[in-house]
Amino acid sequence: MENRRNFIRQLTVTAGAFSTTSLFNQLFAKDFDAAAKRVKNLSAQKLATDEDYWTTIQQAYTVNPNIINLNNGGVSPAPQVVQEAVERYNKLSNEGPSYFMWGILDQGREPLRKKLSELGGCDAEEIAINRNSTEALNTIIYGFNLNPGDEVIGAKQDYPNMIAAWKQRAERNGIIYKQLSFDFPIEDDQVIVEAYEKAISPNTKIIHVTHIINWVGQIMPVKKIVQMAHAHGIEVICDGAHSFGLLDFKIPDLECDYFGTSLHKFLSAPIGSGMLRIKKEKIEKIWPLLCNDKPHSADIRKFETLGTRSFPIEQGIGEALNFHNAIGAKRKEERIRYLKNYWAERVKDIPGVQLHTSLKAAYSCAICGVSIDGMEAADLSTALFSKYKIHVVPINWENIHCVRVTPHVYTTLQDLDTLVDAITTIAKEKK
Repeated sequence: MENRRNFIRQLTVTAGAFSTTSLFNQLFAKDFDAAAKRVKNLSAQKLATDEDYWTTIQQAYTVNPNIINLNNGGVSPAPQVVQEAVERYNKLSNEGPSYFMWGILDQGREPLRKKLSELGGCDAEEIAINRNSTEALNTIIYGFNLNPGDEVIGAKQDYPNMIAAWKQRAERNGIIYKQLSFDFPIEDDQVIVEAYEKAISPNTKIIHVTHIINWVGQIMPVKKIVQMAHAHGIEVICDGAHSFGLLDFKIPDLECDYFGTSLHKFLSAPIGSGMLRIKKEKIEKIWPLLCNDKPHSADIRKFETLGTRSFPIEQGIGEALNFHNAIGAKRKEERIRYLKNYWAERVKDIPGVQLHTSLKAAYSCAICGVSIDGMEAADLSTALFSKYKIHVVPINWENIHCVRVTPHVYTTLQDLDTLVDAITTIAKEKK
């Protein structure tokens, strides 16, 4: 009981995830520190191949050993410390919801906002915490004052929920929604930038660009697109669902006006967590997606009026940040890129096998699309799971037809060896 009183007292004073008694500090900090000290002189690229170091990271996850999960581009599993944080604070909430949620755990949002802003390189007053990229980006899409005839430029390879949101605005408000189409992979930024620029008209108000194309992992030249757009007086929304927590960057580096992301992908935060960033000077003009008593306020918190929300998930985000920061953003990016190239380089020359993603570092990181001639994506996905217990996702979207393979830091080389053997065998059988 005394330990419990101390735990609750600690929560009252600080945000649990960022206190000295955080779950990460209790469970993993010592092992992570020891592993980091051993490799402190290695570059991120050299460290990417150090299996002893990454074994320490892998052991922090609780993934099912009977399934090789290579669909981390959809939702990534959370490490043990994040799961335990959500469970601990959920139990606490249910002991007296209105007291513990609003009286205790609600105090954790501001420290969390600050920590997220530090990772994103933003002002904390530009960060709103929500549930996923769809909510973050729909907040922006529906928050603009747009008039009939105003134009928005996007791409057919953007995420479906964003496409649907713009089409709904076009139907309801009479705006014009233009969609470009790209044949990926593309290893020339100027080709992409010029495609957006050619689509601009005097009525263009917004360009919507996806940082990493979720279907095949193409990294888009966001900064170059933004600079071009700003030269034309056009604002830019960036869908960062697959880049935040994966690539080593700061959001202001992109120079975009608006940014939305999911935290349950490569950051490995609890499922159903996301983040919105709006440049401070633009907050006032964006309507909140859900009602707020001061919709024209310049306070970023107007986008967080969700009603009753999951405070345990917010504490879980904090522990995910602890976990991510203990590894280091650059190290994480290089390891996951190494894992993608590890399998992709070994299958790219197999007869009948086609890659749909560049293997150059500037154009891809975690996600890679692969197909086998004469085989539907769904059939390849089924064969990989039924025979090898490899879970991937089939992609049939516009001009993209492949399976998407996405490793994460917990993925082992043995898992990827199995994938290579599987693709090799299936391709030979298909000949």
